[in-house]
Amino acid sequence: MTTETSLPTTPLWQWDATDIAAGIRSRAISAREALTACFERMDAVNGRINAVVIRLDESAFKAADRADAALAAGEEAGPLHGVPVTIKINIDLAGSATTNGLPALAGNIAAEDAPVSRNWKLAGAVPFGRTNAPSLSMRWFTDNPLHGATLNPHAPGRSAGGSSGGAAAALAAGIGPLAHGNDLGGSVRLPAFCCGVTGIRPTLGRVAAFNPSLGVERMIVSNLAAVQGPLARSIRDLRLGLGAMAARDPRDPWWVPVPERPRRHAAPIRVALFVPEGTTPPVADALRLAATWLAEAGYEVVEASPPNFAEAHQLWLDLLSTENLFGTRETARTYGDTVLNNMVDAMALAGRELDLTGFIAGLARRNAILRNWLAFFEHTPLILMPVSLEPAMDREADRKPAAELRPLIDAFAPLNATAILGLPGLSVPVGFMPSPDGTGRVPLGVQIVGGRYEEATMLDAGAAIEARVGPTLPVDPL
Repeated sequence: MTTETSLPTTPLWQWDATDIAAGIRSRAISAREALTACFERMDAVNGRINAVVIRLDESAFKAADRADAALAAGEEAGPLHGVPVTIKINIDLAGSATTNGLPALAGNIAAEDAPVSRNWKLAGAVPFGRTNAPSLSMRWFTDNPLHGATLNPHAPGRSAGGSSGGAAAALAAGIGPLAHGNDLGGSVRLPAFCCGVTGIRPTLGRVAAFNPSLGVERMIVSNLAAVQGPLARSIRDLRLGLGAMAARDPRDPWWVPVPERPRRHAAPIRVALFVPEGTTPPVADALRLAATWLAEAGYEVVEASPPNFAEAHQLWLDLLSTENLFGTRETARTYGDTVLNNMVDAMALAGRELDLTGFIAGLARRNAILRNWLAFFEHTPLILMPVSLEPAMDREADRKPAAELRPLIDAFAPLNATAILGLPGLSVPVGFMPSPDGTGRVPLGVQIVGGRYEEATMLDAGAAIEARVGPTLPVDPL
């Protein structure tokens, strides 16, 4: 455990969530001081990257003062007591607009918290800003007509990822130590990869999810593939944020009261190095470097492919394209901009629109593929694989005609194949490469995938990689 004497001597906005929580508990710093540092950093750099698009000054300072008063009164501190956090614009935070990047929802003020917002607040966290996302969170690039584009702090010409691009960019630039995201097809893992931070997509059921303001229930495929998860600048902060996020909420019937570590594996833990066809050389090199580090840390690394990988990616496309016919596509047509609808069209071209028989068969096939992956994990508990087959793309790469976007979608197969199976995935930075446009540098990273509820085992492996990379964040945006 961090002690007061081991707290950093760097400026407060550079501290991670674990140190801020320890500093507040020990009374070395106050919650108000931590929050003030985050707002001052936001004032200094957010104008260059547009990561936080809604400020919550009034409510945040009230919450910080309550946190300080509670400690002064001798009340017990939660794991995130006084820690400033950001919440993405597509889930409910009471008193703030859930805009989802749509002008039509600019005044959609939430009456109550979503489970993630509620659980982090119950753990003591102080939400101080809402982070940007693409319209309806349906693109891998963060830009929308209401809030504008989020730029990558490392290289402004490259994508910050999506859909939690604002969350990842804010962290990389030092605007807060801990961020909320969600992941239907890589929306936590890809922005973490593009911005050089860590992010975890938990197993379906680990973290409760529900959006009261949505007004309708999410359909079955979205329920099976979408999860809520944290992003951070360190693995230890991911553990902290995930643990607080995963508390029970009765509004989610998919939530499971699973222990943090449901089972332990005998050493050495076997890791499958998987470099899919089409992986670009920089990403492949990053994978092999991470594999070397894991082997040196005592893991047994073997080259192996998970079963039915390409089929799982196509199944994600088929099932979501079919489900989108029933509401989502109509919403995009009515309220979305041309770029969003271009991506909706690209998805429809890439995925087969199934009839009822095909849709039912697809859901059944999902179970069979997941069973095959779980059997694979019995002898090889972890897979080291790409986040994306390509490094962070040009930030306007998805503005090509829909018929030309299939290669872009296929580059994200490692995100989609795991999402449709409801499996956890961890994005871990490995290093950097020069930006192709000559400005800045582009982060490189890897994905660690495990079996159901194996987040702790994945985070252990991520920590072994992180230890070799060393500190690289936060950065001053270009």
